[in-house]
Amino acid sequence: MKRQIYTGNIFSILARILPAIFLIHLNWACDSNVLDKVPLDRFSDEAVWRDAALTEAFVNNTYRVMPQGHTSGAQMLASVTDEAYYRTGRPDYISAGNITPAELGVLNFWTQGGEAGANYSYWSVITKCNIFFDNIANSPIEETIKQRMIGEMKSLRAYAYFRLVAFFGGVPLITKSFTLNDDFNVARNSYNECMDFVVNELTEAASLLPVTYNDENKGRITKGAALAIKSRALLYMASPLNNAGQDKTKWEKAAAAAKEVIDLKVYALFPDYKDQFLKKNLHNQESIWIRPFNYAVDPEGANVEQTLYPNGYNGFGQSSPLHNMVDAYEMISGKLPKDDPAYDPQNPYVNRDPRFYASILYDGAPFQHREVETFLPGGLDTQEGPVSSWNATLTGYYFRKFIDETVVNPGGVVRGDSPWIYFRYAEILLNYAEASYFLGNEEIAREYVNMVRSRPGVQMPPVTESGSALFDRIINERRIELAFEEHRYFDVRRWKIAPDVLNRDGSRMNVRKDPATGKKTYQVQEFTAKNFYEKNYLVPIPQSEIEKNPLLEQNPGY
Repeated sequence: MKRQIYTGNIFSILARILPAIFLIHLNWACDSNVLDKVPLDRFSDEAVWRDAALTEAFVNNTYRVMPQGHTSGAQMLASVTDEAYYRTGRPDYISAGNITPAELGVLNFWTQGGEAGANYSYWSVITKCNIFFDNIANSPIEETIKQRMIGEMKSLRAYAYFRLVAFFGGVPLITKSFTLNDDFNVARNSYNECMDFVVNELTEAASLLPVTYNDENKGRITKGAALAIKSRALLYMASPLNNAGQDKTKWEKAAAAAKEVIDLKVYALFPDYKDQFLKKNLHNQESIWIRPFNYAVDPEGANVEQTLYPNGYNGFGQSSPLHNMVDAYEMISGKLPKDDPAYDPQNPYVNRDPRFYASILYDGAPFQHREVETFLPGGLDTQEGPVSSWNATLTGYYFRKFIDETVVNPGGVVRGDSPWIYFRYAEILLNYAEASYFLGNEEIAREYVNMVRSRPGVQMPPVTESGSALFDRIINERRIELAFEEHRYFDVRRWKIAPDVLNRDGSRMNVRKDPATGKKTYQVQEFTAKNFYEKNYLVPIPQSEIEKNPLLEQNPGY
């Protein structure tokens, strides 16, 4: 538990606070005269908590260290599901069910933010929040601002705990900062103790936060963001993995939490599914909580285009969607390809759900000045292409979701700065649909699923099924609508369908082009071995942490 220890000296934190104000790319005000009084590494603890600008900078820095998908591995988390393959970071052994306490790889969210390392850490967020709460009560900061900050920090701490619990199960519930005289050995709290804390904190936070902010403060956690976190938390608590007794009241709470966000009437579906993820649509009406980037002032900011572009466009192509994911996109008829007689496996990419074209680059997809070429021999975006064979897809696909296609040279100066969206309104609608289904309100479930499907530019046929077939549609709708957004990993576990879907090998598309005739043939091939064992519902606690703290009990099976 080393990273939770606070010795009373926050000088090293303050040395990073000034750039942190800019790093999360919010126009939050800061009195430069105050900051110029003394060097940033010489502020006393007392100075920080009696000065509004320094306290706000401390809060801003807490946002900055929260793990998020673009630099903490949304694509990597997708790679240990049936969504994608990640070429680096060694996720294969995790997909094969071979994760160990000594090697968590991309799932090391205990001591760091996944593959992104210790720059992002849920425990760091918790530590900073605990320091804040130990000091803010006696601060002379104007009360309205103080209450808003308390709401923000309660939300951040609750979200950090929620994520840790989603990965590891119950964790030590620590709400005070450590001093050198404290006993650092602490036991784990139960799942229910942790989640009750999360829900209560978010309820209190929502009462302290505004529904909206002025332009200067956009990006901070709002009332709606706190309630959105609560919605997801209660949905997970009600799900089969955590609700073995099928307690109906848990689903009632999940439904009520989602409806509370809906009833704020400040969010709506954005009319362009793909463009909602781009910087040009920052703070659009669908976004509830986002992490913006500005690479010009944040060297740790996202460079999504360089990471995801095909190698033939000078990208790294580090993550590639699996064909398993492609098969999940419906035909425009509303049927899955396997169920639609109109589907032609030798012409597999026609008449698909528009979200397929917005999310995945496939052979023949129009992209910038040409078509993507993943065919062999000689495809420009393959290992036989003229640019960097190492960066070529191994699945036959590339990501399109998240990238700004106006970026021509992703390794150059111009970058897309796509924000990471923690929560958006479509998820809330699907949360409400799912909770309604489990409460037996199938008409409402269909209504809210169909709201998502009828988004302008998507407009897929309405879902009409009932019973278990309706639940299958809800499962697939979440898979498609929320693809690659760090949902699938948790969804298949909380529904307890992981043994069914994660024991199927990952597949790729092999495209061959006859050099003489130009005719292409398509063949789906097995690609990566996947196994899911009962123990894999939870991630093991790192062995190094068990050795430091003998009171920590390892998860079953490890």
